[in-house]
Amino acid sequence: MHVKKGDLVQVIAGKDKGAKGRVIRAIPREDRVVVEGVNLIKKHSKVTHQGPRGAKEGGVQTLEAPIHVSNVKKLKDEAKKDEAKKDDKPAKKAAEADESGEDN
Repeated sequence: MHVKKGDLVQVIAGKDKGAKGRVIRAIPREDRVVVEGVNLIKKHSKVTHQGPRGAKEGGVQTLEAPIHVSNVKKLKDEAKKDEAKKDDKPAKKAAEADESGEDN
């Protein structure tokens, strides 16, 4: 797969074409990824009285469904680029000139 969890991607096909978001989860066995804010579905759940604390609330939840990895393209992440630049080389010191115009 060309993307992994945490990558910034853009959807290039489907109903959410053009949307950008981060990969929340990668499912390589099925060639699918879950992207934040893309392919939203509504899931209905009913009230259950099981569990350690008793009742579980029911209702409608909106959550992301997986999309095929071929429908997304990886974007360059600006935040990671800035961090990489800081780690590569130390900042250059500006050359300071004396009042006479000579460098030290």
